[in-house]
Amino acid sequence: MKKINVAVVGATGMVGNTFLKVLAEKNLPVENYYLFASKKSAGKTVEFLGKEYTIIELTPENIQGKDINIALFSAGGSVSKEFAPLFAKMGATVVDNSSQWRMDPEVPLVVPEVNPEDVLWNKGIIANPNCSTIQAVVALKPLHDKYKIKRIVYSTYQAVSGAGVQGYMDLKDGINGEAPKKFPYPIFGNVIPHIDVFCDNGYTKEEMKMVNETRKILHDDSIKVTATTVRVPVYYGHSESINVEFEKPCDKQGIIDALTGFPGIVIVDDVQNNKYPMPIDAEGTDEVYVGRIRIDDTVESGCNLFVVADNIRKGAASNAVQIAEILVKNMK
Repeated sequence: MKKINVAVVGATGMVGNTFLKVLAEKNLPVENYYLFASKKSAGKTVEFLGKEYTIIELTPENIQGKDINIALFSAGGSVSKEFAPLFAKMGATVVDNSSQWRMDPEVPLVVPEVNPEDVLWNKGIIANPNCSTIQAVVALKPLHDKYKIKRIVYSTYQAVSGAGVQGYMDLKDGINGEAPKKFPYPIFGNVIPHIDVFCDNGYTKEEMKMVNETRKILHDDSIKVTATTVRVPVYYGHSESINVEFEKPCDKQGIIDALTGFPGIVIVDDVQNNKYPMPIDAEGTDEVYVGRIRIDDTVESGCNLFVVADNIRKGAASNAVQIAEILVKNMK
């Protein structure tokens, strides 16, 4: 197998650190890693795969001459807007974790369990979806294939790590009574129905990301989607209550059968023994956990699901590395 060179952009951030952790678990045929971050982190050293790497400042000059094949980005939209095209022009394929390219019709938006075929039409940039969308569509894809989804109602319970290190620290510090620095209100002992900025329609950008990204990933603009996204005092792991209405008749066993064996899904649905998905069990894993499966008898054909995943791993880093694995398999 051809040896490749991989860049990690934003290597010192929460997702960047997890990129390295996930890459260390995989057996990709990588000859050289290049770890980039801002000027503030440049010169720091990172232990990775038994070697010491020096963080390189992300500048146009510093990415020249490195023959990078794949670049994993988690450095924010403005950095991606400037640097992803530069890496792509050099011949690299960028897998970007920001929202910058997600809705660009020229850029595939990929969850490998759901639409791996979209990787192959990339033009140098592939978008990693929003964390809350990723886990939702993994659970919804087999149901859409079997019953055709008409409408989705999302209600999310999202961990503070989804807001980065500052969000994580707001919960940690809040336990000790310190004022929040990232969130507009204390998150300890509270829930905040506000993730990202508010749009003119009264929804937040996070809610609209789920609406638009779901349709793009499932290749179906006819699906009606609405969302309410909420920050909760949990460190890692997003939880989602998903109400789905189908075009074809469904029953509980048929739903379980469709979910069973689908890549990346673990069913945890034994309410007699208090078994259901929880973020405390999902933390540190790459699977999407589905439970509380119920038929919704208020519509002709519908169900309720509770879906949980680690937002930093499956919701960001692991999904990007899975995309990288597809790229490697298709390299000539």
